[in-house]
Amino acid sequence: MKKTLWITLLIILVACVFATIACDAVVRFSAKGAIYDQVDIIPHNKVGLLLGTAPFTPTGQHNYYFDYRIDAASSLFHAGKVDYVLVSGDNHVKDYDEATCMRDSLMAHGVPENRIVLDYAGFRTLDSVVRAKEIFGQDSITIISQQFHNERALYLAKHNDIHAVAFNAKDVSIRSKWLKIHTRELLARVKLFIDLAIGKQPHFLGDKIEIK
Repeated sequence: MKKTLWITLLIILVACVFATIACDAVVRFSAKGAIYDQVDIIPHNKVGLLLGTAPFTPTGQHNYYFDYRIDAASSLFHAGKVDYVLVSGDNHVKDYDEATCMRDSLMAHGVPENRIVLDYAGFRTLDSVVRAKEIFGQDSITIISQQFHNERALYLAKHNDIHAVAFNAKDVSIRSKWLKIHTRELLARVKLFIDLAIGKQPHFLGDKIEIK
């Protein structure tokens, strides 16, 4: 009996490992040809979708992912590769407002306020991508985040019939942070396929907002 239990647990573990590897491989492969590291060769889109994060971590440390995404978005805007930056972030509680923090930082980097559009209901990557089309009317976008995040966002965009390319912000080189984030990303990719299988939708939709 005990031997059968251990064999069953081993089979489940192996299946989970293979499922995680498969999900990661599919997302990576799907993003090939749509990800760019150089500003001068990325195609133009009217709107760049900047995926939100906060300037500080939950423990109060400086969040370099925030800095690097702002650098990437402002570089694309100043190079004429996007005309507007749609900042999609989490604002589920009063004292946590990713979108406003990113807007203020973009403005400090020379992006005019009238070229920044805020989406306060970008609670998850799925919400941000789907709302870019369903609320803000964009079926062609440039996604802006780190590569690991861009790959997953591109898969979501393709699944929702959005023509998307992505621009890679610099990744964080601190080993402990890199390992934590990338391990979490592997799990997020498994959840991605679960969400798609069950038809997961954004928390909120609502009235359409025109980006002029």
